Amino acid sequence: MRRDTRTREVKARRQADDRASVAREIVALGARFYGRDWVLGTSGNFSAVLSRKPLRLLLTASAVHKGRLTPRDLLVVDAAGRSEGGPPARPSAETALHLAIVRARGAGAVLHTHSVWGTILSDHHARARGLTIHGYEMLKGLAGVTTHDHREWIPIVENDQDMTSLARVVETLLREEPRAHAFLLRGHGLYTWGTNLADAERHVEILEFLFEAVGRRSQPWR
Repeated sequence: MRRDTRTREVKARRQADDRASVAREIVALGARFYGRDWVLGTSGNFSAVLSRKPLRLLLTASAVHKGRLTPRDLLVVDAAGRSEGGPPARPSAETALHLAIVRARGAGAVLHTHSVWGTILSDHHARARGLTIHGYEMLKGLAGVTTHDHREWIPIVENDQDMTSLARVVETLLREEPRAHAFLLRGHGLYTWGTNLADAERHVEILEFLFEAVGRRSQPWR
């Protein structure tokens, strides 16, 4: 019995240390993204997988400023999106989307930004239900892409305040588009993911660069 107790205590300490380390990464990431104007106000949300069985995510709470995050602004949620912390903090309203992406992609981290260019392109290309980006060297920063000649299809999903319904749409989309590295919510912003926070952050940086390049290129020169 004593050995079992010690084993549980060691496991609990390890989990607490892991959570603290991931929390520090998310806090630092929020400051970087805010500095790039990708998550102004209380926009955007971030998550990282803490465990698979059972599924637990460390997720930004609802309505927190990403440029001033602290570890207290992060919550642990289960596979149903329920917070282990309970009130007063609430998980992001878009928790269901993070869970859908983790399930469909096996992602270890999910990041959502609200940049100007991502928002503009999500509306401009909505009728085509997506946009293709091709010919840019920066495409090679996406997982598995080895050439600038790659054609990256970025689906655009109609936004919906019913997050349960929207999560079902997203999960179906990701299973139908297995090569996609991201999607845009119309009038809303970017969702991308990675095996861990560093991979997901790299995808945000690559895609936000490409959105701005495509957006600026499509503007008439004056």
